[in-house]
Amino acid sequence: MSEPTSAVPPVAKKVPFTRIHHGDSVEDPYEWLRDKDDPAVIAHLTAENAYTDAQTSHLEPLRERIFDEIKSRTKETDLSVPVREGGWWYYSRSFEGRQYGVQCRAPIASDDDWTPPTVADAEPETPALPDEQVLFDANVEAGGHEFFRLGTFDVSSDGSRLLYAVDTVGDERYTLHVRDLATNTDLSDEVPDTSAGAVLSPDGRHAFYATVDDAWRPDTIWRHELGTDRSTDVVVHHEDDERFWVGVGVTRSRAYIEIGIGSSITSESRLIPASDPTAAAQTVWPRAEGVEYEVEHAVVAGEDRLLIVHNDGAQDFELVDVAAADPRGERRVILPHRPGVRLESVDAFASRAVVEYRRDALSRVAVLPLTDAGYGDLAELEFEEPLFTVGTAGNPEWNQPTVRLGYGSLVTPSTVYDWVPPHGDEPGELRLLKRQPILGGYDQDAYEQRREWATADDGTLVPISLVYRRDLVTPGTPAPLELYGYGSYEHSIDPAMSVARLSLLDRGVVFAIAHVRGGGELGRHWYEDGKLTNKRNTFTDFVSCARHLVQTGWTKPDRLVAEGGSAGGLLMGAVANLAPELFAGILADVPFVDALTSILDPDLPLTVIEWDEWGDPLHDAGVYAYMKSYTPYENVRTDAVYPRILAVTSLNDTRVLFVEPAKWVARLREAGAPALLKTEMSAGHGGVSGRYNAWRERAFELAWLLDVLKRAD
Repeated sequence: MSEPTSAVPPVAKKVPFTRIHHGDSVEDPYEWLRDKDDPAVIAHLTAENAYTDAQTSHLEPLRERIFDEIKSRTKETDLSVPVREGGWWYYSRSFEGRQYGVQCRAPIASDDDWTPPTVADAEPETPALPDEQVLFDANVEAGGHEFFRLGTFDVSSDGSRLLYAVDTVGDERYTLHVRDLATNTDLSDEVPDTSAGAVLSPDGRHAFYATVDDAWRPDTIWRHELGTDRSTDVVVHHEDDERFWVGVGVTRSRAYIEIGIGSSITSESRLIPASDPTAAAQTVWPRAEGVEYEVEHAVVAGEDRLLIVHNDGAQDFELVDVAAADPRGERRVILPHRPGVRLESVDAFASRAVVEYRRDALSRVAVLPLTDAGYGDLAELEFEEPLFTVGTAGNPEWNQPTVRLGYGSLVTPSTVYDWVPPHGDEPGELRLLKRQPILGGYDQDAYEQRREWATADDGTLVPISLVYRRDLVTPGTPAPLELYGYGSYEHSIDPAMSVARLSLLDRGVVFAIAHVRGGGELGRHWYEDGKLTNKRNTFTDFVSCARHLVQTGWTKPDRLVAEGGSAGGLLMGAVANLAPELFAGILADVPFVDALTSILDPDLPLTVIEWDEWGDPLHDAGVYAYMKSYTPYENVRTDAVYPRILAVTSLNDTRVLFVEPAKWVARLREAGAPALLKTEMSAGHGGVSGRYNAWRERAFELAWLLDVLKRAD
């Protein structure tokens, strides 16, 4: 393979700019890059893209091979497992050559029909089910837009109307529409600039949706009566506290419309009886600082109850129930707090509740029967693999006799099960409905997954999940390795298979996940030990994981690359400053690398909301000093030999603004670092839209990684 094309890197001009907080004066000569309406900024980003193209042009053949590998392993024309809702089976279809999925439905055979139709029931060439109705073809709806994404897709209970919302820019501001499914035509109802996740009332007469404020915070829930002018829409709830956002949903029982209000550490739920959508919302529990809870409606022993998962005096949460008519009355403890077992959610059905939780850094699912006498015994579903991910998925019906589950691991493709409950002498069972097909002869037994534990600086044991191909990697013999991390917002990086990742594994690369503090893998304390003034633990944990993998012979620094995105991109920038000698390369996707500047500005999207996660440096000098000590942009070192760095961002990202990686790369390059910047000019935080575009984007990144790892031939 040829060497990279030589080119002169762009040099960002310096414009004097001084920022002063708490008596600290900071020069920020690249702040001018913030204005994306400035032609000079667009010119700079365009020049950076041209430089990146030149520096990676030698990888074009490899990118094409990887794209072809992803494509050849994917069943391009396929059918998802249908989900029953009302009198229909709902599912999506994909077609070879089309960027987007097609949303469809087919009628149930009878009221007792709970067995989802399969591809075997469909036409062999184009898997349409009998009497199929196409509800939404994004390939058609996208028109000439370079970017297209659905943010709402909700069908009325009687199946007659579709509420949907689309974003054609990437800034996550959606335009809401209503479609008559009998005529397949849109009604006059149209609402621009909404947030994702709007719903129809169960009677289908009203739409509930959220709008955002100038800081991109969903702050207001509206009620719109279908067929009326939006000027008559009614504010259901407006949230004045800038730390809180709002959302809306409908309980599975269809008994309530729920208004959810939450900050990073506090939540509140308000319920509207679905029988009267215009009624005032009633608060379940008034918000209390630091108390989080979520609500599910259930009928237990003939009584309307609310199942509530909460952390009021229970760090890892407990499950209680209260009378729906008196939610602030007596609390009955159903599942008591168990330290180290992080209770995450409960789903209520007519005859059971399904509980999701974490134990030993793995997700778990258990079933809690609801009987005429009350509650039965909790029964955890068991799986044989040492590492796995499991959770409920696609269960909209209150009276459904089974529970739909999603399952997977680092070696097991995405799998859909129906859990069938015990009946008479028959034990309960997991009925396999579909396993993601991997074309080209994928052999699961050819790959090994395992767990390692690194020792952090303070003695804490940090889990690492690894996967590799058995015939290409020998444990104890250093191999090229990619180490992935995130570590924020209590978000757990669960073991899951990736088709694209096979292009690494099949070239002898080990893939590893560092489950660092700040995530939620080991309970609420794992999160709290990696946030606010404990944030440095996230970064030092990742460094400890990298050192462990080197010291135990899995890899060597010149064969080790790191990857993370968004808040994980902050992690990448921090470890690049902390231990540049440990890595040959660092890939940072939409990286939050200028965190202090962003969190200091309450007018930027989401800043005030983020203070509960990172601290408030605007009003607290101690937080300011702590954040300044680790944020990547402020701590680029002139004395360090940095590894190769690739930062990928999007011009229309509203969560992590493109200016952060643009400034970071400018400062890195000033310090002599071999840094590249790639900006998608028509995308948002989630990157490009369309599966083929996404595959090409990932092929670009993987080719760069393999080049760094000297596996590009």
